[in-house]
Amino acid sequence: MKKEYSQLKEYMDASRKTVAVTGAGISYLYGVSRLKQSVGRLNAGRIFSASYVRKNPEEFYKVMKNAFLDVTFVKGPSPVHKQLAELENHGKLYGIVTQNLDCLHTIAGSQNVVEFQGSFRDNVCIDCGTRCYDYQVWNQGHAPRCEKCGAPLMPTGFCGDFKETAAVSAESMRKAADMISGADLVLVIGTTGFRSEEYLSRMQSGTKLVQINPSGTQFDRIADLNIRADAADVLAAIL
Repeated sequence: MKKEYSQLKEYMDASRKTVAVTGAGISYLYGVSRLKQSVGRLNAGRIFSASYVRKNPEEFYKVMKNAFLDVTFVKGPSPVHKQLAELENHGKLYGIVTQNLDCLHTIAGSQNVVEFQGSFRDNVCIDCGTRCYDYQVWNQGHAPRCEKCGAPLMPTGFCGDFKETAAVSAESMRKAADMISGADLVLVIGTTGFRSEEYLSRMQSGTKLVQINPSGTQFDRIADLNIRADAADVLAAIL
């Protein structure tokens, strides 16, 4: 294992632009629930709709609280979130592409984060469409409301009832692909590759890909280096 750590350090020392790709693995093991486990597959489509939230804003808030918000605001970032922020602070990491909604990268101190599924940082009023770019509205102990009209807010990426959702998703994925296209080293951490074909297709020839994951994923066959270990241990060794 030490040989793999040394190889990763060599890659990072030689890299001009390293990008990390993260997924549910770095938050799930830390306490964030998988969303479909919290609401059930059959309930997801019903709950994530403006009509449901308009009638049941506090119930929607409770689902978000149980799935994400208790970890986001009570436990806070995991060691991996903090280590990635530290790597960025030291100039060793350019940015992060994440499928996670929980804002833990931002809370940990990372500055250059693309959340291609949306997050609690970008919210929309279900009545007037006013946008609210502040995850702290979810840290008040109740469902957040629009300051303009008083209607409930939803994370933009969750609400399929608005045309803004498709536009936000497309713009976020474009940013993710642009970040990956400029990287010469990509670190895949705690993800099985949800929607990865949409951004990894922009990875340049010669860019190295390193996967840090205790278990196998679809990245096994394309990674230049697979490290089967906890990401916190690996990043601690690098730092």
